Amino acid sequence: MKAWLPNPTRITRTHIYQAMQSLGMESYDDFYRWSIDKREAFWDLTLHKLGIVFKRSPDKILDLRDGVENPVWLPGAKMNIAESCFQAPEDAIAIRYASETAPEVKTITYGRLHDRVDRVLYSMKRAGLRPGDYVGIDMPMTPEAVIIFLAALKGGMPVITVADSFSPEQIAVRFSITRPRLVFTTDFIHRGGKRLALYEKIVQAKAPRTVVIGEERPDLRPGDLYWPEFLHASYVSREDFYYASPMDNITILFSSGTTGTPKAIPWNQTTAIKSAADGYWHHDIHEGETVAWPTNLGWMMGPWLIFASLINRASIALFDGIPTGEPFGKFVEESGVNMLGVVPAIVRAWRKNPFFEKLQWKKLKCFSSTGETSHPDDMAWLMDRGGGCPVIEYCGGTEIGGGYITSTMVQPNYPSTFSTPALGSEFIILDEKFNETDAGEVYLIPPAMGLSVKLLNKNHHEVYYAGLPEYQGKKLRRHGDYLVKMENGYYRVMGRTDDSMNLGGIKVGSGQIEELINALDEVKESAAVGITPPEGGPAKLVIFAVTRTGIDASVLRKKIQQVIREKLNPLFKVSDVVIKTALPRTASGKIVRRILRKEYAEPL
Repeated sequence: MKAWLPNPTRITRTHIYQAMQSLGMESYDDFYRWSIDKREAFWDLTLHKLGIVFKRSPDKILDLRDGVENPVWLPGAKMNIAESCFQAPEDAIAIRYASETAPEVKTITYGRLHDRVDRVLYSMKRAGLRPGDYVGIDMPMTPEAVIIFLAALKGGMPVITVADSFSPEQIAVRFSITRPRLVFTTDFIHRGGKRLALYEKIVQAKAPRTVVIGEERPDLRPGDLYWPEFLHASYVSREDFYYASPMDNITILFSSGTTGTPKAIPWNQTTAIKSAADGYWHHDIHEGETVAWPTNLGWMMGPWLIFASLINRASIALFDGIPTGEPFGKFVEESGVNMLGVVPAIVRAWRKNPFFEKLQWKKLKCFSSTGETSHPDDMAWLMDRGGGCPVIEYCGGTEIGGGYITSTMVQPNYPSTFSTPALGSEFIILDEKFNETDAGEVYLIPPAMGLSVKLLNKNHHEVYYAGLPEYQGKKLRRHGDYLVKMENGYYRVMGRTDDSMNLGGIKVGSGQIEELINALDEVKESAAVGITPPEGGPAKLVIFAVTRTGIDASVLRKKIQQVIREKLNPLFKVSDVVIKTALPRTASGKIVRRILRKEYAEPL
């Protein structure tokens, strides 16, 4: 297998190596073990390295008086995480951006970014918003989206983030759970030469009062505002930061569970620190570097990108458009991107385009891959695009604020494998009888900074802890990934063991898909299953259906694809439909998806 081997000179420039030297450690394994055994010392060092700003310093790093399910990080502190995003010199570049319709790369300095954040925050206050009010954002990852996000955080207003690809029904579900007082969106999205309506979906979702960004003033609902009319130019000085507890909410993201209703997962201020820490340690982001990751604020990598870049005093590279075309490839080159994040599906598309064979992104020092399982051939090809730089495999979740398993810049890097648990966190792999194994379900071992401590619309204990035994005196936390530990001590993530799956980098619950399919006249019941190919790579969506009629599987597949595209997400592709006379179930009536996966992988 092709491997990337770090040379001694490169290793000495990494944050991990420099920390190891200061602590008198010779191996990464020693450093990782220290991050677990001396957890508070590790996070104290991390806070110092990141330069996290406090209005009032914490009394200690961690308070476990209520147990590991309910940790209190940085008790006694007062802070605003947005303040830590503005520590770079004011003339340093904070954002580099371009779009399909305006391909010339433009920049925004940290000083100018802070000015625009203050103007938006001032305008939010003039619109009647106060600390504690929720602000919704449903728009592409543009400079305006970043500015609105930071303005709300600076003013103590948690942000509700929604992916711009969602249907009106899914937008409505998310806003009904969180009830934002004000929503920000754009009139249209430009993708591949097409103009796709977004504000129209907001209207169909019956969203609250909305501010609309666009090149021209659109026809608005009564009470909605056009962006230039919302902005006020009369602010004269910096707006004050709203200081709060580190455990107070800053944003609400959504992650699908096993039912049709998505989990509403609050991120607090320490979750942002976890994101920045993973960027600092595992992606080795340095001051002045440029970080790109095709993403959206509705996916956890959107907020992650903001915190991991700005807290580390780096630049965010934003491209408004499809990331699989030539304009994006040129943007990465012209922006001098140093760290480029991908979803494996993007890499597969690049491999089919001769244009990307010619590219040599010479300033890249690493890639990172997340969102779904990757194929080793794709990742080996990707290494060549950066002149032989590594791909940091990175797996975690919205409930983690980053990764629980990853790679580093100081260890050999093999395509599609993970070399280590993330610093400051640990896990165990267990079989169905809760015995330790090298191939089974992963369970996280709390506490770890970044792990969620509550849900807005579900019982957090029931979702993550109920029914699990302790392991060697340690409480276990459910996560749902299937891991294989290899002979060399590295790992491969082989997909989900629960009823949710990653499709095109977006986590979705089987229940959400099945609700739509079961409403079809032809379908009696169905099971949506993510099938990971034996050779690895992204999960394929396979539908097992019990039908009322003798409909052909290919005809039913087209009907299912249409309803998913219209009512859930146009990015989700149905790979196959299998007609069944009955679905395998437990005595309690629960569909046994592992039997369906096994039947599909090993047909009679």
